[in-house]
Amino acid sequence: MALIGSMIAWLMKKRMHQIELFIRYPHDVQSEWFKRLIAGGRDTEWGRHYGYDSIRSPGEFRERVPVNDYDGLRPYIDRLRQGEQRVLWGSDIRWFAKSSGTTSDKSKFIPVSQEALEECHYKGGKDLLSIYCSLFPDTEVFEGEGLAMGGSHYISEVSNDQFYGDLSAILMQNLPWWAEFMRTPDLSIALMGEWEEKIHLMAEVTSRHNVTSLSGVPSWTLLLLRKVMEMNDVRDIHEVWPQLEVFFHGGVSFEPYREQFRQLSGGKMQFMETYNASEGFFGIQDRTEPGEMLLMLDYGIFYEFMPMEEIGREHPRCIGLDEVETGRDYALVISTNAGLWRYLIGDTIRFTCTDPYRIRITGRTRNFINAVGEELIIDNADKALAIACSKSNAIVSEYTAAPLHTGEGTVRHQWLIEFEHLPDNLEYFTETFDNALKSLNSDYEAKRYRNMVLLPPELVLMPRDAFYRWLKWKGKLGGQHKVPRLSNQRNVVEEVLRLNA
Repeated sequence: MALIGSMIAWLMKKRMHQIELFIRYPHDVQSEWFKRLIAGGRDTEWGRHYGYDSIRSPGEFRERVPVNDYDGLRPYIDRLRQGEQRVLWGSDIRWFAKSSGTTSDKSKFIPVSQEALEECHYKGGKDLLSIYCSLFPDTEVFEGEGLAMGGSHYISEVSNDQFYGDLSAILMQNLPWWAEFMRTPDLSIALMGEWEEKIHLMAEVTSRHNVTSLSGVPSWTLLLLRKVMEMNDVRDIHEVWPQLEVFFHGGVSFEPYREQFRQLSGGKMQFMETYNASEGFFGIQDRTEPGEMLLMLDYGIFYEFMPMEEIGREHPRCIGLDEVETGRDYALVISTNAGLWRYLIGDTIRFTCTDPYRIRITGRTRNFINAVGEELIIDNADKALAIACSKSNAIVSEYTAAPLHTGEGTVRHQWLIEFEHLPDNLEYFTETFDNALKSLNSDYEAKRYRNMVLLPPELVLMPRDAFYRWLKWKGKLGGQHKVPRLSNQRNVVEEVLRLNA
């Protein structure tokens, strides 16, 4: 194990030179990938329809090819799932990452090509370790095993040659031998579909291993850690895994979970943020300070950025990497080496720096509250909750929120919050939270002026495991499923309230 770990660490350090290359020449790297992607899609049905053989620049690409969401590409993806090939991408598509998103009951099947596996997803995993080794040169992470909270996978009902499942499960299924050797538990457990039994078995088996790193969505990883600690009757996870040193997290904002992880690890664990999704691997935290990630530019993805005011327009305007500004929110638009063309992924980001290009995720294009023009996004909510928690000695486990119309022409935001640790004073917590939102969002502050348009927020205390019950009821336990944070509609809020009445 030590010899393999040393070899891997050496390879990781070599990769840092390539990362430094795209940091130094970001526009050249993106230009090269644009050309390679157009060439990869030229002889497909999609490429012939949009005349890829005569596209010479990103400007022509934008004029010719529309921005698409999943529904726009779905007819082509459905044909791929029926076994047709060369529809969107020039090589065979055998894998589909199943994703239901946060609020939709309908599944999405994101095509995953061999190129996307190797040049994007696996490359992202290697780079994550490379950057971590660079930041922490004395790491002993390769002296033990990595534990990843993955999903499950199933053989497609359409063909024995077509497979689908959570992206994490697809990655595990295709891992090279050396990576498989460095992880736990066995795939027969890691890819189980019955989530509650899987958590129990994972906790039981991995308690006997030397786990040095964790990766996954914070909510489900936290559930596993608590199960491990309960089984072993300990108060610090390091009593079970003394060499555990890092948690690689992504999928949702880490802020609501940071204090919970800090407490169960005694403050002795590093946290590294990633930005990866079924559609691609986009960002990695490259500094010890949290809050921003390096935009990874050489992963087989061509990036465009849609200004927020363009969202929802019939022909939205997008800009290239060379035009972005810091401090502004953009919807992310990608073209990939799996045939997702000008795909509106649904996330909003903000550039914190343009030399190099670093970003932070600020929310979702559909998950926000804008009942009276307040334009409240998830980033505002997470930061305000963190401030309120810090000032009132509280820890939030989960939350969701939606507008509540009073019937008197005014509106308030209703927040359903499950606390890990209740605030010393709930009234003070609510007031602090409201003031924090005002300080973070000038539109919210304006609408809250003298309670004329927007009334003070209403907090509803939810019982322990309230959101877990909702996820179970929706059939969304495990994997990358998560609780929708903000919505203009009350569907989720009403469902959670009914289930916990």
